[in-house]
Amino acid sequence: MSNARDPIRLGMIVPSSNVTMERELPALIHAREQVFGERFSFHSSRVRMRSVTPAELAAMNAQATRAATELADAEVAIAVYACLVAVMAEGMGAHRSAEAKLEAAFAEAGDPVPVVSSAGALVDTLECLDARRIALVAPYLPALTGKVCDYLGAEGVEVVASRSLSVPDNPAVGRLDPDNLLAISDTLPRDVDVVVLSACVQMPSLPALGAVEQRLGVPVISAATATMYQVLRRLGLSTHVPGGGHLLSGAFDPAVREG
Repeated sequence: MSNARDPIRLGMIVPSSNVTMERELPALIHAREQVFGERFSFHSSRVRMRSVTPAELAAMNAQATRAATELADAEVAIAVYACLVAVMAEGMGAHRSAEAKLEAAFAEAGDPVPVVSSAGALVDTLECLDARRIALVAPYLPALTGKVCDYLGAEGVEVVASRSLSVPDNPAVGRLDPDNLLAISDTLPRDVDVVVLSACVQMPSLPALGAVEQRLGVPVISAATATMYQVLRRLGLSTHVPGGGHLLSGAFDPAVREG
């Protein structure tokens, strides 16, 4: 049983080969802890996936309920399903059913908590930003990037430009150099509402996010920052995270927007 002095336990269900979310989310929280009093701890359960292919993504999704049941034993306050394309590949609106299924698994295991999927976080964050026209960068093969674009289109977001890096090996995606995103961003249009610098939780982008935002002059987000934003919102906490870009500046907190 936790008490008021315990850290907020954030649970993550991550692909077995994913290493980036377990770096970028704690980095964001560490920056936030320099300003706010809340402290966090991170707890992960893994689902097997090495190659970003439809077959492996579907097999991974089938393991998510088991991972949620195991993670419930850690009595987390909130859980993240940290894979974007696996959910979107299941079909339009799949993030809603995936989150509901995992929330039911946590409740059945005795730890009813909210679940944020990275797929749902991106959709909901684009809505919060009133983004209707976006550009995005993804590490996937073009066919999978197309599924992401179509998924967002069904949610009312037009992807006017996308860049596929065509890296199907998930461990290799985690080794991509975020500095390369600066040159890639120069090929993106400026007449968009938002740029999604990494439409994948495994592709590192956090070190480049601020520089690209200044370069393009539009809000720049990633699957990781969108996930962080939605986690903080669901916990009823300020979304101000130093170094997290315009999205995590605190400007989109309800109290700020009402004030």
